Amino acid sequence: MADSDASADSVIARETELEALLDVEVEITAVLGTSMMPISQILKLGRGAVVELNRNVGEDIEVHANNRVVANGEVVVVEDRLGVNLTDIVVLVEVQKE
Repeated sequence: MADSDASADSVIARETELEALLDVEVEITAVLGTSMMPISQILKLGRGAVVELNRNVGEDIEVHANNRVVANGEVVVVEDRLGVNLTDIVVLVEVQKE
C-alpha cells in the first residue's frame, strides 16, 4: 500500500511541475528561409521588394523556440492567415563524453 501512495505522490508532483511550466513564455519563430546579401543591397529594399530565399515552395520550414530548432513543418493557410502544421518534432540527443 505504501508503494501505491508513493507512486500517486510522484504523479501529483510531476503534474504540479508541469503546471509550473505552462505559464512560461517562449519565443516561437517559423523560418521560411534565409538569404545572404550585402547591407548596401538591404538598404535599397523598398516596400514590395522580393527577396529570394534558399527554400522552394513545398519544402519543410524550421520552427525555433528561443532560437533553437524544435520542429519542422509546412506553411498552411487558415482563413486569411498563415499558420504552420508541425510535421516532425526535432529530438535532441545528448552525446556523453567517455
